[in-house]
Amino acid sequence: MKGIFPIEEFQQLETPFYYYDTELLRQTIQVIKQEAGKHEGFCVHYAIKANANPKVLNIIAQEGLGADCVSGGEIRRCLETGFAPKKIVYAGVGKADWEINLGLDKRIFCFNVESIAELEIINELAGKKGKIADICFRINPDVGAHTNAKITTGLAENKFGIDMHYMEAAIEEASKMEHVRFIGLHFHIGSQILDMSDFVALCNRINEIQDQLERHHIHIENINVGGGLGIDYVHPNRVPIPDFKAYFDTYARHLKLREGQRLHFELGRSVVAQMGSLITRVLYVKQGSFKQFAIVDAGMTDLIRPALYQAYHKIENITSDKPIETYDVVGPICESSDVFAKAVDLNKTQRGDLIALRSAGAYGEIMASQYNCRRLPVGYTTEDF
Repeated sequence: MKGIFPIEEFQQLETPFYYYDTELLRQTIQVIKQEAGKHEGFCVHYAIKANANPKVLNIIAQEGLGADCVSGGEIRRCLETGFAPKKIVYAGVGKADWEINLGLDKRIFCFNVESIAELEIINELAGKKGKIADICFRINPDVGAHTNAKITTGLAENKFGIDMHYMEAAIEEASKMEHVRFIGLHFHIGSQILDMSDFVALCNRINEIQDQLERHHIHIENINVGGGLGIDYVHPNRVPIPDFKAYFDTYARHLKLREGQRLHFELGRSVVAQMGSLITRVLYVKQGSFKQFAIVDAGMTDLIRPALYQAYHKIENITSDKPIETYDVVGPICESSDVFAKAVDLNKTQRGDLIALRSAGAYGEIMASQYNCRRLPVGYTTEDF
């Protein structure tokens, strides 16, 4: 089973490029809104770092989701594409002064603060402007996740967040400052998580933290649990929309929210990954001693996940229905790691065939580089055809 693409139109375009199925994007967002809407106080933000294509962001903003940003550049992109400042959350372990000032000037919803040193700078910069910055503390819950070690973020050994042992001291410090207002806690344990027990473990840890804080008469307005929900990279056609019902129901069932509390989510990959494909053209088919190579014009500069994380993407020859043969699919970059996949079964492939690397809507175009002086890939949407 292959994806459905406007192949005639693709043949006229210079490759490689990204194709975004915006109909699927809208369907995905509708499911998110429907399932989150069943639970009082659930607020969904889109993690901009997954895909910041302006056309994509404009659709997400129009659908009413908030934005989770990790840089001043992302804040600017959000404002340019229609996100309301009061729906923008600014996270990130290293915020530069100009980025903090931008958030203050635009009156974003809050800053997710990762250290007391950062808290002091935000207070100082807000004071210079005569403003009060709303802040949440990102707490490192020391909760693991069943995912790639390179995208696990909630362990004590990771660089993110404030150690739980220093949490109350940080809250106390904020209470003494004139230009910050503590409004909640932020957590994030990792990405591409498919095992709901990981989220249950996070809920249990947050429940413990809330009980501990309430014993000291500290009450929390907002809890942000990050994102992390994964997708099915193996079956993009069969499972195009993740199980958002199970995801939101897990938090509703296991997290003991207090009356009036708002629960925030930062979904990225699960929103945009399945709607995107990297389209590339076969340059050569090369016969080696033990295998044959399909050499394509896309490389690790266009989609770095396989080289960086050894990530899997389903690969389809969308212009051939010939018998199946086995190939290593490789790019043109002068690096041995420029390999999309080894021993892939594809319909017999020849020069000029179009190849689709599926589930590439997240951490694809946004992570592209110009190594080897290559041009950046263009991103097209359904509306462009």
